[in-house]
Amino acid sequence: MVLQVSNPNNVKIYTVSGSGCRSIPDWLERKKKRVLKNDPEWRSRIELIQDFEFPEASLRIKSTRDGCFIMATGSVYKPQIRVYEYSEMSMKFDRHTDSENVNFVILSDDWTKSVLLQNDRTIEFHTHGGIYYKTRIPKFGRDLVYHYPSCDLLIGASSHEVYRLNLNQGRFLNSFSTDSTTGINVTIINPAHQLFGFGTENGTVELWDPRSRSRIGLLAPQLPSFSENNSNLFQVTAMEYKNDGLSLAIGTSTGHILLYDLRSSKPWLVKDHQYGYPIKKLFWYDDVIGNEGKSKVISADSKIMKIWDKDNGANFTSIEPNTDINDFCVVPDSGLIFIANEGIQIGAFYIPSLGPAPKWCSFLDNLTEEMEENPQQNIYENYKFVTRKELETLGMDQLIGSNVLKPYMHGFFVDLQLYEKAKLISNPFAYADYREKIIKEKLEKERESRIRVTKKLPKVNKELASRLIKSSEKKRKILQYEEGKTATVSAVDEVNNLLKDDRFAELFTNPEYEIYEQQNLLHPTVCIIDLEFIKEIWKIL
Repeated sequence: MVLQVSNPNNVKIYTVSGSGCRSIPDWLERKKKRVLKNDPEWRSRIELIQDFEFPEASLRIKSTRDGCFIMATGSVYKPQIRVYEYSEMSMKFDRHTDSENVNFVILSDDWTKSVLLQNDRTIEFHTHGGIYYKTRIPKFGRDLVYHYPSCDLLIGASSHEVYRLNLNQGRFLNSFSTDSTTGINVTIINPAHQLFGFGTENGTVELWDPRSRSRIGLLAPQLPSFSENNSNLFQVTAMEYKNDGLSLAIGTSTGHILLYDLRSSKPWLVKDHQYGYPIKKLFWYDDVIGNEGKSKVISADSKIMKIWDKDNGANFTSIEPNTDINDFCVVPDSGLIFIANEGIQIGAFYIPSLGPAPKWCSFLDNLTEEMEENPQQNIYENYKFVTRKELETLGMDQLIGSNVLKPYMHGFFVDLQLYEKAKLISNPFAYADYREKIIKEKLEKERESRIRVTKKLPKVNKELASRLIKSSEKKRKILQYEEGKTATVSAVDEVNNLLKDDRFAELFTNPEYEIYEQQNLLHPTVCIIDLEFIKEIWKIL
């Protein structure tokens, strides 16, 4: 078995399934059926859940409370509902709807009872036999949530009202009237004390008490990039309560996440996604591997899903699929994450450092351990990427359009062996040139390691010092040729000693001893002072 693995921030993320989330070209996956049996990658592939896909795209995905099923909606035409069973690792059934799904809520512990909010102002109630009841709301819905103690279904829509549909009485009750002028984007319920939370399009959060059906608080998040009077420039697009009943995460349309304690009106942390896209979903993740009780926050926009620490905002890891993210679901008490995206297949990612594998796919732990012991090869190992200009140089431009060249981005992928042969034919002396280049580089490196004469010339008699250096270089080459490398440094040392000797210091420092070069033209008989002359004077002294 082989899993593709990425390593952002030194955290291994295994791509269990989802071709839409894999960063490889389609031509490496879609091969002819007759050769698939000879493909080791195809034979060793793993598909966690059979038919875990939609014809066009997946929109929403949620896991049931009993931990046995996962329900997803997707496609554009025709819209579908699909339920998958964990124990069987396959699809249990699929069902078509008349309109595209905006969001849904699972009422029962399993998949048998659910409510779907459609984009045509329709609310559909589904049971194990199909559509049970259908009704409509006055405005287009955006989000819904179910309050179990009162049996109220709360629907946020493009209106200042939050509609209440009581499933016990079977009728609409008085709506919650908010201060929002445009609409309600998010509706959530605190799992600890059942406090309602409504995220508005005006950039505010209203908190309502279900017992008195009245607003008890108004939260106006402020971002560092916005002034206090311009809070309505962003919208609240995602919200999530933590199980402790006090922590609240708010996502905005500008790509910021604010973490609040309900006892304070100021956030203890503001996190920037750095992409500027609206936050689509937030999730509080409690560590299950014993990291001293630390919890993390999982946030996702259309581009990336980030996992980070709730205390300091430090990034733990991130998942960036090739297609836009619509929704995600974390399998409870595990490191397995499902991502609904704009691709055909639903992405499934396993992060061992985040949590263990679920019981129904416990073999993932053994598989990832084996892969760590035997790292897999790079998928592009047997291919070479070349540009169109390089193809013309190699004389392979006539192969464009054939199966030999695989177009990708601004160039082509070609088999590595074929590339080496074409390169050898186009330039048969390439190896000789390469060998000559390597030898030249080694010689240059050896020359750099030798003792060099300082390039800084003295202020007085620069020409004399330059001639002395040049003559010493000539003598060094002669000695190197006659006596070998053991005597190559002697001439250089003599010049260094001469320039630094105290007895000749004034010759290169005192302007009175400066030799005028113009005198050589007026008096040609004057001999030129060279290294041998200086050495004779040195011996006499």
